[in-house]
Amino acid sequence: MATRLSEDFMTSTHSAKYHELSLLLREAELLSSCGSVLSWDEQTYMPKGGAEHRAAQCSLIAGLAHERRTDPRIGELLGELQSSAGDLADNEEFVANIREVRRSYDRYTKLPKRLVEEISRVTTLSQQAWVDARAKSRFDLFRPWLEQVLALKREEAAAVSNGQGDPYDALLDDYEPATTAAELEQIFQPLASQLSELVAAISVSEQVISAEILERAFARSAQKTVVEQAAKKIGFDFHRGRIDESAHPFCSSFGPGDCRLTTRYQEEAFNSAFFGVLHEAGHGMYEQGLPADKFGLPSGQAASLGVHESQSRLWENLVGRSMAFWKGFFPTAQVNFPEVLADVTCEQFYAAINQVQPSFIRVEADEVTYNLHIMIRFELERELLSGNLPVMDLPEAWNDRYDTYLHIRPASDREGCLQDIHWSAGLLGYFPTYALGNLYAAELMAAASAHFGSLDQLIEQQDFAALLDWLRTHIHQYGRRYAPRKLIEQAIGHPVSSQPLLDHLWTKFGTLYQIPRPV
Repeated sequence: MATRLSEDFMTSTHSAKYHELSLLLREAELLSSCGSVLSWDEQTYMPKGGAEHRAAQCSLIAGLAHERRTDPRIGELLGELQSSAGDLADNEEFVANIREVRRSYDRYTKLPKRLVEEISRVTTLSQQAWVDARAKSRFDLFRPWLEQVLALKREEAAAVSNGQGDPYDALLDDYEPATTAAELEQIFQPLASQLSELVAAISVSEQVISAEILERAFARSAQKTVVEQAAKKIGFDFHRGRIDESAHPFCSSFGPGDCRLTTRYQEEAFNSAFFGVLHEAGHGMYEQGLPADKFGLPSGQAASLGVHESQSRLWENLVGRSMAFWKGFFPTAQVNFPEVLADVTCEQFYAAINQVQPSFIRVEADEVTYNLHIMIRFELERELLSGNLPVMDLPEAWNDRYDTYLHIRPASDREGCLQDIHWSAGLLGYFPTYALGNLYAAELMAAASAHFGSLDQLIEQQDFAALLDWLRTHIHQYGRRYAPRKLIEQAIGHPVSSQPLLDHLWTKFGTLYQIPRPV
């Protein structure tokens, strides 16, 4: 049964209408979660021959969910509840739910069912085409699908924005509400400049760090054991989740009690699966921490993808790549990889996993260069959406941008513009949330560390419960009650800034590479 807010609220004259609205929203979300199961299966276990039929299934469910989400009765109930909302202005959860439902309803009702179904059908097939093109390192096999996806996303942007403003803003708003591309540029440009300065300082450092340790033969079976142990230790609940394999790592939540993570194993690349799982487990723990009794309502949903990314990047980097973590976890790694790590110290391993080296693959990038990967994608997808960059020119434009930002040039489409699944899935506007997540994560970790005095001792002892509980209390429990930036600022006690992230990076990597921070 859909949740109610409180005993006082249940006895009010608004209770019946709110309860009816909650049921309608829950049914729509249940339908959508069925589509998520099909999408997860497509990426994990579905045979290639099932792509066309799966596309039809996903399209049908997307259309049905859209019908539920645009039910005129939802509009009627919203109008009635909003007209008398003054009586309940002190109930933050009620006000937030009505505000967010109205926002979503207005967006959904601008989208024709035909377009929603077609986006679902095309992106299902497009993702299969991407998997094949990536395996063969042939962009020409994916190009026609990307062109179709872009045409559909332009149509979506025009519909939700009524043809006004920057089309990119209309797509970005679905992932990070009330944020514009212009605002992101103001954040990203100075950040990119300072990160480039740090990269340059590291590149001329006399302190050489080798990652050879991570390129030894780490048995696949042992990796699976280790990543599950690590995910469980930090707090991912395997009674309500699982890990499988896919071409691109992701987290998919189907609702309370069922959260799926995926990863990919490479025997001579330890970082790939291990830190990929910590990242996705961070997403998963956020989903597992949302109020289960509010499923279907905004108060039971993540605040934004930027906030979601703050959880994954916090656990992957600020916890998982810390010296404190490896002081506690390295013995577990040695037990599972006795021959590979027999001659390796914890300090050597810590240095190796934190080597700063411009690389082609975003999900395997180090903390310092990671945001530069995001800047590249942010720029390119805006150009693709506007039509200023023809799809046929994407591989060259991608390679040129890597040359400019990271001074490396991909040798193939696989390590170039085919490395990410996002565009094949229609997720334009998604990439900037990764960089926002890094900013938010550094702010949250600084605030949590200040609250506990220091987290290093707890992390070294492999006791992550206090940090997870802090995140549950300050982030997870609120769902979408507050706007993303307000939620973070409420948790940290001051306006969001890039300073904590830059302080963390300069402190950590200045020490590792023995370089002074510019005054």
